[in-house]
Amino acid sequence: MSLAFLFPGQGSQAVGMGAPLAEAFAEARAVFEEVDDALGQKLFRLMRDGPAEDLTLTENAQPALMAVSLAVMRALSGQFGVAVERAAFVAGHSLGEYSALAAAGALDLADAAKLLKLRGQAMQRAVPVGEGAMASLIGPKSDVALAEAAAAAGSELGVCVVANDNNPGNVVISGARAAVDRAIEAAKALGARAVPLNVSAPFHCPLMQPAADEMAEALAAAAIDPPRAPLVANVTARPTLDPEMIRRLLAEQITGRVRWRESIEWLVGEGGVTRFAEAGAGKVLTGIAKRIAPDAEAVTLGAPTDLEAFAKSL
Repeated sequence: MSLAFLFPGQGSQAVGMGAPLAEAFAEARAVFEEVDDALGQKLFRLMRDGPAEDLTLTENAQPALMAVSLAVMRALSGQFGVAVERAAFVAGHSLGEYSALAAAGALDLADAAKLLKLRGQAMQRAVPVGEGAMASLIGPKSDVALAEAAAAAGSELGVCVVANDNNPGNVVISGARAAVDRAIEAAKALGARAVPLNVSAPFHCPLMQPAADEMAEALAAAAIDPPRAPLVANVTARPTLDPEMIRRLLAEQITGRVRWRESIEWLVGEGGVTRFAEAGAGKVLTGIAKRIAPDAEAVTLGAPTDLEAFAKSL
């Protein structure tokens, strides 16, 4: 049975995340302490106690989600003997790509936390609050072709592109507010349900170029080693072990499309993956994997009991 570890992105955060892991596993406590030390803030306290509005801030949510994912992976290895090398591939949704790389040993944990803190700050700085928007196109007709047609209509008023191709029936557009509003109207006319997203910036679109430039500079100075399992990258939906390519793709990812549907399809088709394990907070990617690849098994690794059951099943 070929396994892939998946790592969640922004939106999976919730107050209380990570606390059961910290209570159960010394490895998890050590991860949270190391991230706190690296950032010089009490991030784990915020994760455990809230308030939710502070945890949801991009600069906090991104390193916090990575920390929970790494707490899972360290506990899985230390307590149950399941190392990341048991997987044929790793993949992460947007910021989850940093979690995947840290889990696979390509990024140092402290470096990953600092990079994600900066990433969150840079993405927020790139576009003034209120000037950008994102919307999710939902329903049986909501495929990439419809989303691209809606985005094209919106782009008459400004930047508007497909940002996240999550799965058939869930595609996200991003760009300037007026352009996204126009795209929402176009999507509804084409038969999709369009839901504006409560986000602080228009992620994964060309308006994020200042953040991409800032991250490219930071990534150029970061130590990146070959991962111990190939990373299937958001930008290409293909695997890589090359540190320099990873460095480039992480910068491109800021403005580029998250090709998650294509990534899961490649993992199942070319990669031969039959089992997905989502390591971290929430279960968004587990649900997406089941919709894209109904014949594959998909499990969530978030609670201490999940880790024990998963280890016994291998």
